[in-house]
Amino acid sequence: MSVLTVAPTEIYESGDSALRVVAISAASEDNWLTVHRLADWLEDCGAEGLHAAVPTYDSVLVEFDPVMVSAGQMRAFVKLGLGELGRSAGSAASPREFDVPVVYGGEFGPDLEKVAEYQGISTEDVIRLHTEKTYTIRCLGAPAGSPMMDGPAFPKPVPRLKDPRLSVPAGAVSVAGRQAVIAPAVAPGGWCVIGQTPLTVLNIRREPLVPYKPGDILRFRQIDVRDFHALAGNELAPREAEARP
Repeated sequence: MSVLTVAPTEIYESGDSALRVVAISAASEDNWLTVHRLADWLEDCGAEGLHAAVPTYDSVLVEFDPVMVSAGQMRAFVKLGLGELGRSAGSAASPREFDVPVVYGGEFGPDLEKVAEYQGISTEDVIRLHTEKTYTIRCLGAPAGSPMMDGPAFPKPVPRLKDPRLSVPAGAVSVAGRQAVIAPAVAPGGWCVIGQTPLTVLNIRREPLVPYKPGDILRFRQIDVRDFHALAGNELAPREAEARP
C-alpha cells in the first residue's frame, strides 16, 4: 500500500493563539496534500483546546485556546499529526465533480475582452482555455467560501483591476494571476470577471453553506443567455446528486 508523501514543513507562531504550518517542498502538489491532510487529521482528532485548522494552498493555520493548551503543546501535537500522515495510506476519497454553466462576455463578463487583449489572444481562445480543463478546488476563501482554484493555461498571469469594483454579482466567474474563482455572494472584487453562472452557490439555510470542499473538481461549460435564464435559481450540485431521481 502506498503512503502519502509528506512535504517538509516549518512551524511558526502566529500571535499567542495560533500556529502557521507551512509546507516547503518544491512539489506544490505535495505541499497542498500535506496541509489539507494535516488539517483533516487535526479536526478529526479533536485535541483539547484546538479551535480550528484552516488550510490554504501550502499552509494551515492552527487556532487554539492558549488558556487550555500552550503553543509548545500544540506544536508537539502538530508534529505528531505529520508523523501519522507519513504512516497513512496515500489514497483519498474520490472527489465530487461539479458542472458549472457560464455565460461569457458582455454584461455577464465585462472583463473578457480586456483579458483577451492582455494575453494577445481572441476572446474565443480565452473561453476555450477556461473551459477545456478541470479545476481542483485548492481551498475556500473569502467571501462566503469562494472556491479557490489554479487558473487556466493563459500565456501570462492575469493582472488584477487597477480600480476594484464595489460590487461583483453572485455567480461571477473571475480570474487573476494564475488563479480562478467563482463568487458565491455579492461582494467587492478586483479580479477580472469573464463570465457568470446562473446557479446559486451559497445557501444560508444549508450546512455547509456551499456544496463543495477542497479537493472537489469543477468544470466550466459555455451556455447562452437563454440557457442562463432557464437555469437561474437552480443550485450548484455535484453530478452524482443531479443524476438522482
